[in-house]
Amino acid sequence: MADYYPYRIASRRGDLTLIWRPGEGDAPDELTVDDLGRLLAFHDLKTLQKYCDRNGWKLVWEGEATLDLGVVRRWVEHPDLGSVRAEPLLDAWNFFEDLSHSLKAGPPLPSQGSIHDSAYEKIFGGEALEPTTGEGAWTDEETAAVRELLCAGLELWEQAMHGSGTD
Repeated sequence: MADYYPYRIASRRGDLTLIWRPGEGDAPDELTVDDLGRLLAFHDLKTLQKYCDRNGWKLVWEGEATLDLGVVRRWVEHPDLGSVRAEPLLDAWNFFEDLSHSLKAGPPLPSQGSIHDSAYEKIFGGEALEPTTGEGAWTDEETAAVRELLCAGLELWEQAMHGSGTD
């Protein structure tokens, strides 16, 4: 039986907790959805725990982190305001990938190619996005690719929240 993990999202509407689970075998990681394919989102942990108990899901409370979509949104909308740490961008990228695998409907994330691979490696390596040039600096193409992907992810998130099965 798969384990289920709480995944907290801070957004403009306030904090929500989703249920994330790792993919088994070659299956992708995913967020849980209801029978209608809507994302399950909870405003409080007590309701989340009760839901998991009713469904016989083991909720694992370890390494809880919060993804702050406000930080991501600010950078996507205003990249010229300065640097942004790699960690929230990496977390958002991975989250949006899992979200896109979980939902049956919604706008797809952009197709990814070598520019995305290069950008992901930089983010994964902890390289902050800053408006500098020189050795190891981000190219305009890499920055644009990350912004496009995160913008599409934020749009997918907003659409998911309009049709979510919140508590």
